[in-house]
Amino acid sequence: MPTLFELVSEFKPCGDQPRALQEICSSFEQGEKFQVLLGVTGSGKTFTAAKVIEKLQKPTLIMAPNKTLAAQLYGEMRELFPNNAVHYFVSYYDYYQPEAYVPTSDTFIEKDAIINDAIDRMRHAATHALLSRPDVIIVASVSCIYGIGSAESYHGLLIKLERGTEIRRDELLRRLVDIQYTRNDVDFHRGTFRVRGDVVEIFPAYEEALAIRVEFFGDEIEAIKEVDPVRGKVVGQLDRYAVFPGSHYVTEQQQLRLAIQAIREELRERIDFYDRAVRFLEKQRIEQRTMYDLEMLEQMGFCNGIENYSRHLSGRKPGEPPPTLIDYFPKDFLLIIDESHQTVPQVGAMYRGDRARKETLVEYGFRLPSALDNRPLKFEEFEQHYAQVLFVSATPGDYELQKSAGSVVEQIIRPTGLIDPQIQVRPVAGQVDDLLARIRERVDRGDRVLVTTLTKRMAEDLTEYYTELGIRVRYLHSDIDTLQRVEILRDLRRGEFDVLVGINLLREGLDLPEVSLVAILDADKEGFLRSPRSLIQTIGRAARNVHGEVVMYADRITDAMKRAMDETDRRRAIQKAYNEEHGITPATVKKAILDLSPTSGSRDYYAVPKGPAKPGTEAARAAVDLVDQIEALRQEMFTAAENLEFEKAARLRDQLRQLKAQQGEGAEGAACDAGEEEKPARSGRTASRRGAGAGGSNGGRAGAGKAGAGGSRGGAAGTAGAGAGAGAGGGRAAAGRGRGRYR
Repeated sequence: MPTLFELVSEFKPCGDQPRALQEICSSFEQGEKFQVLLGVTGSGKTFTAAKVIEKLQKPTLIMAPNKTLAAQLYGEMRELFPNNAVHYFVSYYDYYQPEAYVPTSDTFIEKDAIINDAIDRMRHAATHALLSRPDVIIVASVSCIYGIGSAESYHGLLIKLERGTEIRRDELLRRLVDIQYTRNDVDFHRGTFRVRGDVVEIFPAYEEALAIRVEFFGDEIEAIKEVDPVRGKVVGQLDRYAVFPGSHYVTEQQQLRLAIQAIREELRERIDFYDRAVRFLEKQRIEQRTMYDLEMLEQMGFCNGIENYSRHLSGRKPGEPPPTLIDYFPKDFLLIIDESHQTVPQVGAMYRGDRARKETLVEYGFRLPSALDNRPLKFEEFEQHYAQVLFVSATPGDYELQKSAGSVVEQIIRPTGLIDPQIQVRPVAGQVDDLLARIRERVDRGDRVLVTTLTKRMAEDLTEYYTELGIRVRYLHSDIDTLQRVEILRDLRRGEFDVLVGINLLREGLDLPEVSLVAILDADKEGFLRSPRSLIQTIGRAARNVHGEVVMYADRITDAMKRAMDETDRRRAIQKAYNEEHGITPATVKKAILDLSPTSGSRDYYAVPKGPAKPGTEAARAAVDLVDQIEALRQEMFTAAENLEFEKAARLRDQLRQLKAQQGEGAEGAACDAGEEEKPARSGRTASRRGAGAGGSNGGRAGAGKAGAGGSRGGAAGTAGAGAGAGAGGGRAAAGRGRGRYR
């Protein structure tokens, strides 16, 4: 067997890894389809999975339950397989509001979305790699079970260019337009081409910093060159090149004509249905919307919401599964489902939620019934793609255990000799102050702390409270966009802050060796966030540090807590016995802090050193002094609130917090020196919260509440000068905001 996958690492399998690796590979080589790897946190499950890939030499799809873990896995796999094609495939939406209709209020919500161009490029790079080379590892979220257009059309419409072959220049341009590239001779970017005489330059949709220059002599291709799209410098010569389509939804002209004909026929049937039902409003609605889409398809080859006609465009029959990323893999690929206890249920839930929303759109004439076939895979359809599956989890679910017929490979011994953390149970009363003392102790030692709460509100309030007390703390929850979550976790490891407060994102898989304390607030509140599996996963976040400790704040020990503590004690006993037998002294994991951002190296801007940003209206922009900016912005916020412009007031409040964060950092002596590169400004409420330093962001919030103007202004004055903590406290006390504080 040729060696396609080559793992590059200075580490060798140790602890339980050699045994686990041997059992998993032997099982797969004997023809078994399913295997479960039960690996405790920090036991090297990712390394074991990578060794399995190297051993089996198969293209691999790794599924993760969320984008944060997918990004982490992508970074690790990219490091372990530097000579192979490791790619990242997640949803490319930074913001997504799906099309919906609410019959009770007769409200139609138009689809609205913001696409992340960097992630879109990575999705194209993933499909391009799958169709052009055999040594591919794709790390994906459950986005991989959603329809993207057929692999046959995507591959069938590629343009093959070869030096010495004849093709008219205009014919090449026409074919580029057919596969969704646009001509732009001024702004040359991904998915475009430009023409200069007999030279055509193409910027492929899947490339980051590489364009293709095709030079003609008459109708003959004289040269094909790789060029830097910014400098225009030639970086390589090619004999041949294949240009893949600029969209996953491309369709051959013949198939497009057939699709338009089928859509017209379905429209006629739907109009007849509404005529018979005497529903003229729905009839007019579906006719008007569909005719407009048909005209766009005929004239332009695409339309908004083209995915809703994907069944006709791909020639599928009603009810047939859509083509997905999985269809781009060969039949015998390896599927690794990371944190399977969470990922598997997600796959099952995707179809049901999507179906419920679209049935309403179809019923009321906003979409044709064929739109129901633009959907994720059903769970049964997903199972049909199984070739060989490795379920990886510290707490495998019933489905995984049933599929593997109880054949579970345990990986409990860590290569570092670390044992599971000790668990303490403390009363809920005074939990915030008790935790504060523990945080200060860990921070003095240079360690990091994770705190899990039950709601976003609790996470934000706790972050705000600890910030006022001088703790460097941030929070992490679902409102924070994908790439920013990765940045926050990297900043925690770097020591840019000490405490991270979260809800559900601080459970599975996060690799944070610097964390020595995990605090679980309200541990006795039963629910899915405090189930045995959730608690075991959360406990595992402290298992990569030799001083790891977990504190559960609870007034009673629930069944879930007891089961989690019993399982932890069982593992500790096995780990202690192994260490004693082999004379191993536990040591904290030493791991380089990599830039795990999927788009690392793809930033299209560089910040120029300058003074603080001046957001808001002209009055705020004109203020040079930071204190004047804050006061101008505060007045503006009050004015907007008095005029009932609450959205504007909220936006100004967030900008005010951002300025106060800068001010707080300056008071601590942590501001950037002159000439140091400024970090790119982040927008929105989450960005302003991220950077909050000691300088009383809560004081600004108190001022926004206007419950006690004098007190809140006192807070602002306090944060402006040396007395930052006292000022913020004064502002908070005066405001009396009327919402419960989490203490």
